[in-house]
Amino acid sequence: MKNFCIFADALEYIEQNLCEDMTQQDIADACYCSLSALQKIWRCCSNTSIKEYISRRRLANSAKELLNSERSITDIAFMYRYNSPEVFTRAFTKMWGVPPSVYRENWKNPGLFPRFIADIKCTGGKYMGRKVDITELYDFLRSKSETYVLCFDVRNLLPINENFGMKAGDAVLLEAFRRLDEAAGDDMAAFRIGGDEFAVITGLSDPREVESFAEKVISQNGVPIGFEGKEIPVAFRVGAIKYRSGLFRYDELFRSLHDTIKQSNSHDKVDFYGE
Repeated sequence: MKNFCIFADALEYIEQNLCEDMTQQDIADACYCSLSALQKIWRCCSNTSIKEYISRRRLANSAKELLNSERSITDIAFMYRYNSPEVFTRAFTKMWGVPPSVYRENWKNPGLFPRFIADIKCTGGKYMGRKVDITELYDFLRSKSETYVLCFDVRNLLPINENFGMKAGDAVLLEAFRRLDEAAGDDMAAFRIGGDEFAVITGLSDPREVESFAEKVISQNGVPIGFEGKEIPVAFRVGAIKYRSGLFRYDELFRSLHDTIKQSNSHDKVDFYGE
């Protein structure tokens, strides 16, 4: 429990200081533990490094700024503690696949890397200490009562990571999210809800329209991306669940989305649940 509290405190400190200069030692000091202990706890709970997490959260928030504000790319770069617009552009392009100017012009959803929240669970015999924060998804969903949420699962991500490496897996996740973002309308929200799981709040109440939207995405199943001279296919399976106002509390919503994905077995059509 002590380690869990340290992880929770570290997550909160990072989120509150994304626009400030901070070192890993600063985080350890704020959590009243040694740096080595913090790094060990962090790796165990998150399966990533502190440095990588901070970078991704800053780049995710900078993407939100690009979409929702008129701040210049230079201002956003300095806001998130990059030394120059050039350094920021290189880091942003590495994560998002396009430079900030192109992202601002063509993307609609910044939810590829939501913040972690502390939550003890056991997966595959290993205790993990986090899940992702879907607060924004939940707030948006409450305005879309009696409409469908599509839940997408990227197929075969584990063997892709094992056979081609984690960078290849990251490239597949980026392409998966790009396809969802491209298909989504301006009044929809796409969001990552797990390692290889995504949700799209469609705002659609007609099952036929929901099927039509899902078809836009799964019609590309099997279309590969190029990665270091190799072609890696990207594909989804998809399920749909209708949100009814007051039906789900926050934690219930999180579970219902994951359950919808687990029950979906088809990769060429959408399966409906909870009707």
